[in-house]
Amino acid sequence: MAHSKTRANDGKITYPPGVKEISDKISKEEMVRRLKMVVKTFMDMDQDSEEEKELYLNLALHLASDFFLKHPDKDVRLLVACCLADIFRIYAPEAPYTSPDKLKDIFMFITRQLKGLEDTKSPQFNRYFYLLENIAWVKSYNICFELEDSNEIFTQLYRTLFSVINNGHNQKVHMHMVDLMSSIICEGDTVSQELLDTVLVNLVPAHKNLNKQAYDLAKALLKRTAQAIEPYITNFFNQVLMLGKTSISDLSEHVFDLILELYNIDSHLLLSVLPQLEFKLKSNDNEERLQVVKLLAKMFGAKDSELASQNKPLWQCYLGRFNDIHVPIRLECVKFASHCLMNHPDLAKDLTEYLKVRSHDPEEAIRHDVIVSIVTAAKKDLLLVNDHLLNFVRERTLDKRWRVRKEAMMGLAQIYKKYSLQSEAGKEAAKQISWIKDKLLHIYYQNSIDDRLLVERIFAQYMVPHNLETNERMKCLYYLYATLDSNAVKYVPFSTSCKIIFNTTDASSKAIFSKVMVITRNLPDPGKAQDFMKKFTQVLEDDEKIRSQLEMLVSPTCSCKQAEGCVREITKKLGNPKQPTNPFLEMIKFLLERIAPVHIDTESISALIKQVNKSIDGTADDEDEGVPTDQAIRAGLELLKVLSFTHPISFHSAETFESLLACLKMDDEKVAEAALQIFKNTGGKIEEDFPHIRSALLPVLHHKAKKGPPRQAKYAIHCIHAIFSSKETQFAQIFEPLHKSLDPSNFEHLITPLVTIGHIAMLAPDQFAAPLKSLVATFIVKDLLMNDRIPGKKTTKLWVPDEEVSPETLVKIQAIKMMVRWLLGMKNNHSKSGTSTLRLLTTILHSDGDLTEQGKISKPDMSRLRLAAGSAIVKLAQEPCYHEIITLEQYQLCALAINDECYQVRQIFAQKLHKGLSRLRLPLEYMAICALCAKDPVKERRAHARQCLVKNINVRREYLKQHAAVSEKLLSLLPEYVVPYTIHLLAHDPDYVKVQDIEQLKDIKECLWFILEILMAKNENNSHAFIRKMVENIKQTKDAQGPDDAKMNEKLYTVCDVAMNIIMSKSTTYSLESPKDPVLPARYFTQPDKNFSNTKNYLPPEMKSFFTPGKPKAANVLGAVNKPLSSAGKQSQSKSSRMETVSNASSSSNPSSPGRIKGRLSEIEKPRGRKKPAITDSEEKLSIDDLNKLGQEQKLRGSQRGRKRPAVVSESDETQWQEEKRLKDDVIESEDEQNSPPKKGRRGRPPKANNGSTPKEEPPAKSSKRSKKKQTPAAAVEEEEEEEERQTENIEQKPKGRQNRTTKRTQQRAEPSETSTVESAQSTPQKGRGRSSKTPPSQQKKVRAGRSKQAASKENESSEEMDVFQSTSPVSDDIPQEEVMEEEEVSTINVRRRTSKRERR
Repeated sequence: MAHSKTRANDGKITYPPGVKEISDKISKEEMVRRLKMVVKTFMDMDQDSEEEKELYLNLALHLASDFFLKHPDKDVRLLVACCLADIFRIYAPEAPYTSPDKLKDIFMFITRQLKGLEDTKSPQFNRYFYLLENIAWVKSYNICFELEDSNEIFTQLYRTLFSVINNGHNQKVHMHMVDLMSSIICEGDTVSQELLDTVLVNLVPAHKNLNKQAYDLAKALLKRTAQAIEPYITNFFNQVLMLGKTSISDLSEHVFDLILELYNIDSHLLLSVLPQLEFKLKSNDNEERLQVVKLLAKMFGAKDSELASQNKPLWQCYLGRFNDIHVPIRLECVKFASHCLMNHPDLAKDLTEYLKVRSHDPEEAIRHDVIVSIVTAAKKDLLLVNDHLLNFVRERTLDKRWRVRKEAMMGLAQIYKKYSLQSEAGKEAAKQISWIKDKLLHIYYQNSIDDRLLVERIFAQYMVPHNLETNERMKCLYYLYATLDSNAVKYVPFSTSCKIIFNTTDASSKAIFSKVMVITRNLPDPGKAQDFMKKFTQVLEDDEKIRSQLEMLVSPTCSCKQAEGCVREITKKLGNPKQPTNPFLEMIKFLLERIAPVHIDTESISALIKQVNKSIDGTADDEDEGVPTDQAIRAGLELLKVLSFTHPISFHSAETFESLLACLKMDDEKVAEAALQIFKNTGGKIEEDFPHIRSALLPVLHHKAKKGPPRQAKYAIHCIHAIFSSKETQFAQIFEPLHKSLDPSNFEHLITPLVTIGHIAMLAPDQFAAPLKSLVATFIVKDLLMNDRIPGKKTTKLWVPDEEVSPETLVKIQAIKMMVRWLLGMKNNHSKSGTSTLRLLTTILHSDGDLTEQGKISKPDMSRLRLAAGSAIVKLAQEPCYHEIITLEQYQLCALAINDECYQVRQIFAQKLHKGLSRLRLPLEYMAICALCAKDPVKERRAHARQCLVKNINVRREYLKQHAAVSEKLLSLLPEYVVPYTIHLLAHDPDYVKVQDIEQLKDIKECLWFILEILMAKNENNSHAFIRKMVENIKQTKDAQGPDDAKMNEKLYTVCDVAMNIIMSKSTTYSLESPKDPVLPARYFTQPDKNFSNTKNYLPPEMKSFFTPGKPKAANVLGAVNKPLSSAGKQSQSKSSRMETVSNASSSSNPSSPGRIKGRLSEIEKPRGRKKPAITDSEEKLSIDDLNKLGQEQKLRGSQRGRKRPAVVSESDETQWQEEKRLKDDVIESEDEQNSPPKKGRRGRPPKANNGSTPKEEPPAKSSKRSKKKQTPAAAVEEEEEEEERQTENIEQKPKGRQNRTTKRTQQRAEPSETSTVESAQSTPQKGRGRSSKTPPSQQKKVRAGRSKQAASKENESSEEMDVFQSTSPVSDDIPQEEVMEEEEVSTINVRRRTSKRERR
């Protein structure tokens, strides 16, 4: 090299032929021209031309002089750079330049020239490309490895190339750049952090978005050099992540973005980095953990990512972050789930458990996003989500937050429409989500108006889309209705709309103001809605066009298409001028949505009838839709029946009526029943408009009334009453032959005539007054009720299915109902028929259902007759003229039916009581009967009674709020006025024998607290002081039932003191001044004696310890009682619970397990009453009025009468258990409270359950949601009866235990030996009512309070379910419920037999 230098210094510069000297003395143009020739020469030279290399060495050195490297002209610099690149190629591997500084200058010079690549349209671009291609091919920059400043040169080169790359460059440019840069990384000894930053900066999202080509270049470079560059990348992340040296690079703040990009480019680049992320996931810094979680969410969720399978420890560590304490981290994990489910279905199993926990997260946003994630994946493909994930969405439909509930409901609706309605994934997918439709409709039972509105919207948009063509829409509705469960079908999406229609028909008059409140309760945010409705009323008065549109919309003849147009016009008019947000318009849209007939009009009904006819003819797609034809026809008629209530005018067409006539002639009883009801609801104008239908219908109705099934006979009579103007004639033609043909010995042919005559008597009482009275007196009472013709089957069961009830008993039940209908039709007691009937009914109750006391009636039949008698009294009490004549003794005896020994009697009687109370038809004193439910042995029955009580109290309070003018009726409406009735009823409780007995007083306290707890939950208007004042006032009066009876009055005052102690222990405001002076019912209490001041305390001193202070619980109905049902009506049973369950089959078995109570308790002799004489044949001529004497005798005996005591134990065999189990599994209920097998009980006071094994709760009673027109009293009664019949029809037959009792009569007749058998056979005396415990009540209260507090905190920190059990809610196995408290065990001390009024000590 030294030699070359010498030659360069000594010799002249040799230029190629034709090229003159290139110096600063020539012009730029000439210099360019000469340089081009030099470039051409060097281009043509190759590395083997040794002579030429020697010849042009001085020229090579000259071209590297500062004159050229710093020349101002870019063309000159470009040509020189091209020459230098060729020189490096020609002289490779040695360069003619030896000075490190000169080499640095040359390469920095070449790098600067590469910037010319940026302009692809430049005339010189090809030369720039040649320059790039040359240095890339030769790897000229590798010479710089030995230079100290090599890093600076490489960094500048990389920056230049990344800055010039653009979308104008072709693949070759891109390739040469990658070749050039990759050779530096792969063949160099090290990669500096600065150089690494130059590459990685292009991956940062901000840079990536600015220059996509630079990102692609960096990506290609990293892929090419992955193996060589990986250690340097690992070192960089080690420094930043593990050592926290963020100052080593400006990219430190972008480490997580870089990791994601590098992973997407080549996962091998991060082999040593990913374990560091596991460490970072456990960092104490919330923000740092959040960043790592966001990063890993993208890495795990990416479409082709295999990270979860490749790095399982990291995946498990990431899943742990679903339970992170920091809310944004949990939120990020949940959001990631949908991408993971969609891109990696194999990971769904891992995610399910974590999503389950998060679906109960305390944070609303997290629960919301769990739903979004699952629904998003399900909408993409149903196979991506398993049933567990869908179930999480299902649960969230009951969330306490509206936003979460709404998201869950809308998500399920969208899934249902896609896979079930549109069948996008076939029948299997539709079957998988078939539960969605039922679940969505169950939500309509929620209290929140927002829920109901959303269900209506979902129904109209997703379940039966209103925009479908009429035939398609009706087909969709038809098959939907046919496949809904029994609870879902009770939600009728048209009922509320109609109710509001009736409320808005007077929109143009002043009447609208009185209805604003009613309408606003059916809209969201009633407060604002009220203001908007007033504004809307003003709009209606001012704008005739809107008023006419609304009138058309609410018209019964409005079609779906017209409704659509009306809504469009009204919203368009109200929407001007347009505003970004218009809450008034939104509220009116809600109103219009609810009142517009979007589904049903005359055309729709016609299409629905045609669909039913297709099923009847066998031409429908029933099987394809997965519905048996019979089920489809029945459901279609049921649907039409429902629509006949809400859209009667839409049925007025000959075609519709002819189809219904054909249905009447079908064999299916349910179909014919439904058709009759439709005729009754819609046939008002048949006589005028459709005479041919009238003439065809009449003989069918006559036949049904005379010889049809009982229910059809009933509807046939009501059809005649509703349709025909000549109903008196028609009734006479039916009544006369039936009356004459009644045969008391032919039971099978008596039921239909009795039903028919009963309904005729109710609808036309005056027309047949004389024959009816005679019929009742001679035939009904004397021939049917006072005769036991056929001995009943001997059985120990207390209840059997309907088909096993003896025909004679069924006839007697219909006879009782017929008498009640007759009285309800008369509505007066002028002939004392009501008084006589009530005596007869109470006689049946006195005699435990065996009126003649001949012992011929079986126990199940006696239960049925007791139920019929008790229900009849409750029915009559709803009529004011009969309520007045029910004596206090009769009322008290009727009340005891709620403590009957038979579970089903208690259950059905409670339903009827609740229904009468909730409709405000039963007087307030009947609510006091609910207090006796505290003694029910079945926890779920007590819970249900409490639930009904809460509803009844709320109904009355709501009614008083809305009807401020009814203050004169305060005594019959204000819930607090139930307290005097309760005190009086408990003072006359047959179980309350010894005034000072602690155990009996504890029972009284439980019963009082059962009612007071709910009444005192809120101290509205200082009600605590009002109740205290009432109790004080009662102590200043005497018992009107026996004002001179000292013991009776002492009992009354003692119960008052129990109530007073409860009030004082549970309230802090009881001592304040009462808001008003209470009025006491005169029938129950005498006028207070002003000269008498009763300040005596009648309670024994030891009783005070049982009144524990503390606030009453809020009326959260079943919060601490319900258990989720494993399946409807079934319960898991252990061996011990099985024994308990069988025991109702044998009235002589003992509920307590042997050895539960040690020793036997002695019996104290009980005074015996007179034996009741059996009714003999000599009394055959007894008429109704003759019952007076019998009733008085029974009354005398009743005053001494206790409840039945448990009978002798008999062993129950295994076959009995299996039979009961079969019945339990086979019977399917269709009405309220029938999902639970009954638990055994006893007449009067059923005993307590003795262990924690209790049956599941039966579903609460459901009140009909269906809107009805204003009904005649007879129509109302008829509908009630129809509902009652359905309730009684399929009561579950599963007895619950062996706590039955014999009658007092049996006790009296029993021989001493039999009595001793009772004693020896029963290992344990029973305590029949109330809830005793082995711990003192004070401890019980503490335990109970502890549970409540724990349950409350659990609810707050977890899943936020709403309290879903209202009295109208369907019980479904998917509703989350809180754990129940264990049933208290029977106390082992001071237990007495309540039924026999004896104490056993």
